[in-house]
Amino acid sequence: MTDPLGTPPAASHDVKVWDPLLRITHWSFLLIIPMMWWTAENSKWALHRRTGLVLLGLLVFRLLWGFVGPETARFSSFVKGPGEVIAYLRGTLSVAATRIGHSPIGGWSTLALLGAMLVQVSMGLFAGDPYDGMTGPLNPLVGVMTADTITELHETFFWVIAGLIGLHLAAITFYAVKGNDLLSPMVSGDRPPVPGVAGIGPTPWGRAALAVGLAAGFALWVAYGAPPLI
Repeated sequence: MTDPLGTPPAASHDVKVWDPLLRITHWSFLLIIPMMWWTAENSKWALHRRTGLVLLGLLVFRLLWGFVGPETARFSSFVKGPGEVIAYLRGTLSVAATRIGHSPIGGWSTLALLGAMLVQVSMGLFAGDPYDGMTGPLNPLVGVMTADTITELHETFFWVIAGLIGLHLAAITFYAVKGNDLLSPMVSGDRPPVPGVAGIGPTPWGRAALAVGLAAGFALWVAYGAPPLI
């Protein structure tokens, strides 16, 4: 979510807000979460497991990108302290603090959603019953009773994620009613110009390749049951 900003001069150029990899990751979450629900509801366990591993890889990439990506992707740019969040909610945040990217409260909303998805996919890795269908790739590392407990939590915790998604959509609708379009920049990567803001600059493709490789490698390692590396 971004800060509501004033209408810029029509002659100015749009500014780049979101890099391509962050946008691909964002929209992938939108597709994968419903897919995870559908595969579970219809007992498509093999597809559920593969989709969960893809989600794991995307989450690991997003965590890495939060440290090595462009400005608006970095946690340091949007995870702010309580004082700035309260000032934003009261409308007293200074003009100097206004920036492209997530607002202070939007940053915490994003962090909560990422954290919830990470908890959910982590539980899925250990969930299942080896005597009654598909199990997660790390299920053999825990006992049957522990796996049963994790499975129940995994099924229930999905609704926490659904609730957070609902809040996210409500916030987007709220800002849209106020005239601040948050969806279009997440599609195109650009937003109308902001006085004094040049945008995020070029995507660091070298760091991107490293983050993608590490995330994919980690997901593949987990898929094989996290065997010892040495």
